[in-house]
Amino acid sequence: LRRWGNEVPLGWFVALRFMWEQRSQNALMVTGVGVGVGVLVFISALIGGLQTSLIDRTTGTQAHVVVTALELEGRPVLEADPADSVAYLRRVERPIQRIRSIPDFRKHERNIATVGGVTATAPVATGPALAMRGATERSVVVMGADAERLENVIAIRQNVVKGSYGVNGTDVVLGVDLATDLGVGLGDRVRLRTARGEGQLFIVRGLVDMGNQGLNKSWALMSLRNAQTLLELGGASTSIYVRVRDLYAADAAAQRIGRVTGLTSRSWMESNAQLLTALESQSASTTMIRFFVIVSVAIGIASVLVVSVIQRSREIGILRAMGTSRGGILRIFLIQGAIVGLLGSAVGCGMGAGLSVGFQAAVRNADGSPLFPFTLTAELFLTSAAVATFAGVLAAIVPARRAARLDPAEAIRYG
Repeated sequence: LRRWGNEVPLGWFVALRFMWEQRSQNALMVTGVGVGVGVLVFISALIGGLQTSLIDRTTGTQAHVVVTALELEGRPVLEADPADSVAYLRRVERPIQRIRSIPDFRKHERNIATVGGVTATAPVATGPALAMRGATERSVVVMGADAERLENVIAIRQNVVKGSYGVNGTDVVLGVDLATDLGVGLGDRVRLRTARGEGQLFIVRGLVDMGNQGLNKSWALMSLRNAQTLLELGGASTSIYVRVRDLYAADAAAQRIGRVTGLTSRSWMESNAQLLTALESQSASTTMIRFFVIVSVAIGIASVLVVSVIQRSREIGILRAMGTSRGGILRIFLIQGAIVGLLGSAVGCGMGAGLSVGFQAAVRNADGSPLFPFTLTAELFLTSAAVATFAGVLAAIVPARRAARLDPAEAIRYG
């Protein structure tokens, strides 16, 4: 430090000198800050990973936006007359929604493609049916779509556990649980029929596991043409699945799609409102944990620096007597707070990353996949370091102002 005395600004030189002479005390302070930042990184990575996993599982089995035929809305029968003093009690009931189709879905697809942020569309024909194998019957949801186009909206192929996602001719792909219930495997035949028809035979070409028991027990994927024939839709579809570039802009995209098509358009966010509410509550709790961790770190830094000011009163008095300004003294302790925060954040980021990786490797599901996913990003580390450094500077303000206000004569005499 003496060698750097003529090269380093006075504030930095004195701050580093003070810290070097109290290195044991500062090492403990840096360790305390590191533990706080480590907890911050660990909790943030865990919550972030859980949220990402939940959203991926949710949106991995459904379209970002689903466009359907315009829904029927109830209308009041009695119109109130402004000049009439009689008040009418009325209840507007929503009409029963029948299965309605979109005959001109190709025109609507072209209109949807003009909406900013839309990356892919797929016309889909869906409806209820019965799957029969011998004496066994199961209720299913028929989903007919072009395989390539549906793949661009919902990832199907990566979830195929047996066979392939091929829906040409009389091919059908079943959910794994549905296939188990029916007792069928690859190459077996299964009859699908609706309440109004005898149905037709299909050959099982693949089994898919979407990670959702409801879908695995009900999905029967086939070509769009076969679904239209089975459900007696003619050349129409029942919905148009849409994928957008920004997952969290799906609501806005759904509103724009509704305006350009005149159809009912719902985003995944509207369909999963409860999930989003739970994620927001989770984020709020994470924010509270971060706040209390930072407060604890700041109090620790402030406490140690207050003691340092008391111990260094004589040196501070001498510096003031030699002409160092109050701002210069203030700067010395602010630099100490920033250094402690920066070093502590570096230790904490390493500690949090190590703890996250170790915990993820130690705790796993039966299939070997991580039980708790962690999201470690450069943004998380930079944010944690910035917050810890800012907390260090903020915590140093009170002891720094106290040091700057010391009277030189009294500090030298009684220090």
